[in-house]
This record gives sequence, C-alpha cells and structure tokens, in this order.
Amino acid sequence: MDAFYASVEQRDFPELRGKAIAVGGGGRRGVVATASYEARKYGVRSALPGFKAKQLCNHLIFVKPRFDAYKEASQQIRIIFHNYTDLVEPLSLDEAYLDVTENKKNEPLATELAQQIRAEIFEQTQLTCSAGISYCKFLAKIASDYKKPNGQTAIKPHKAEAFIEQLPIKKFYGIGKVTAQKMETMGIQTGYHLKQLSEVEMVKNFGKMGRFYYNIVRGIDDRPVNIDRVRKSIGVERTLAENLTELSEIMEQLKILLGKFYERLQKANNYGRTLTLKLKTTDFKIITRSVSKNYYIKEMAEIEQLALQLLHQNAGDFEAIRLVGITASNLQKEAVEGENTKQLKLDF
Repeated sequence: MDAFYASVEQRDFPELRGKAIAVGGGGRRGVVATASYEARKYGVRSALPGFKAKQLCNHLIFVKPRFDAYKEASQQIRIIFHNYTDLVEPLSLDEAYLDVTENKKNEPLATELAQQIRAEIFEQTQLTCSAGISYCKFLAKIASDYKKPNGQTAIKPHKAEAFIEQLPIKKFYGIGKVTAQKMETMGIQTGYHLKQLSEVEMVKNFGKMGRFYYNIVRGIDDRPVNIDRVRKSIGVERTLAENLTELSEIMEQLKILLGKFYERLQKANNYGRTLTLKLKTTDFKIITRSVSKNYYIKEMAEIEQLALQLLHQNAGDFEAIRLVGITASNLQKEAVEGENTKQLKLDF
C-alpha cells in the first residue's frame, strides 16, 4: 500500500488531502509512523523523531494513529487478495506476497492480475497500492518500491541479472543501513560490485547473511510464499513523555505497560517461555535483558515479578531512560506450528 496510514487518514478526512501529514507524535518525544507523499518531499519519513520532522517541514500536520481503521482497511484488502489466490503471505497490515502461478481467475499474465488487484483495491477502499512482479520474493519486493506511488514494475527472468547489477546497494531488500555502509567502505556501491565477491568472501565479511547476499545478487531466491507465517514474538513498548532517572518512576511506567502487554498475550492466546525487557537510554543506547523458563509464562503476577526483577538487576546499567518495552518470545503457537511442520517433512 502507498503511505498506508497517512492515505487512510486523507481518505477519511478530506481536509487533509493534498497536505503534508504525518501519522504519529509531533511532540518532543513523538515519532513518525508514516508520512504522506506531500510530506516525503521534504524528507519526512517513518521512524523520524517528530521534532525533526517539523524542522524539515514547518507546515507538517501531525495525526494521531487510528489502528482500528488501518486494520479494517487491511482486512478488506486481504479479502481481495484471496479472490485471486489462497497463497497469500502477509508481512504487515499494508504488505503481502502473493503466489499467482496458479490463480482463481485462470489468468496467465501476472502483470494483468496485478492491475486487476490494484483496481479492485482502489474501487473498494479508495486507496492506492503498488505492485512488484517477478519470479522470486527478493525481486518482487524491490520491484514493488520502484514506481511508487500507484505503479507496478515487472522484472522478467532474462532481465534480472542486468537489473540487479545496476541496483544501488542501499536499495537491496535484506541489506540494512549498517551493512550497506560497511559495503560502501569496501567499495561496494551496486549489485555489480557485490557480485565480484566469492561466497567465501561474503561469509567472511558478513557472517551467515553472506550466503544469502551471494544468492540474491545472482537472482537466486527459492523462498516460497508461506501462508502459515509463524509469529515469533509479542511485545509492547512506549517512548516516555520525559526522561526518567528514578527507579520507582520507571517501575511505575513498566507496570502500566505490563497491563497492556498481558492484554495482548490474552487476546492472541499465545504465551512465551522467554521475557525480554527493553530499555533505551537518553543517548539512544538500547539495553535488552532476558529471562527464560522451561514452561510458558502465563500468569500476570509472574510476568510482573520477572520484569521487575530484570529491571532491578540491571539498574546500574543506565542513568536515565526514554523508552521501556517488554516482549515474549519462544511462543507456544510457534512451537506447535514447528512441530506440525516437522511432521510434514518425514522421510519415507
């Protein structure tokens, strides 16, 4: 979807159309979740602190998120996807992979299907989206960003090699900002430069991801569209209105957060064996501390006890914090899905 949260706001509130808006907090501690394309012209982007966004665009309008509205639109879009294929792998509320090799419309051309899907989404939701079409996930993802907003790009197999070789490293999906900077210091600016490294050199320089980079730069990506994508963690976090230095104040905020965290676990009916406390200091250093059990931690009292214990044990690692978060991992449903998957892979 194109600037999804911001587009939903502009659709529902006509007075925001054509204006530079940011969904998120505009205060001293706020963060931009999504910016409209009118705002992006000024450099406003997601994850940017609200005060910096305002400096870049002084007429920027901040809008509080309405996640219920975004989820409703997302559900409408998912229904449309399933009108074409049941092989749908959602990545988030506004993005998904679709395998249309065989589809419910018996349409042989994926480009034609993409046009139909985009038209139907606009007709039913008044929202635009962009599509990437190719023979593998890596190229389809890159193609989906190529002609945003409201466009589509197809990368055919015989053109993949040339496309990848000219692609700037920072545009590679799966190569993060830090890794891209490391590559650039090594003189790797494009896919062509990356392709000159052997598989051994890739692994030596980039660890286990090196083998993935070696393959994708050659257009090799055999990952299937996974309709049973398993959730790996459930968590909540909050950027605090003010920096907190007193342990008692941090404990109070953590307890409030734990209430919302437990509600989320109950709603998902999914509990974890590992709890992780996340703290961000005033100099943006991230501290994570975890505790694991050989059972699923389901009682609120125990979750609170363990979270506060982690906080107390590591109180000497910070002077002041600006963010607190709590996450459950090694989830119950993840284990069940894993067992089911293994049963399907028995050798006969």
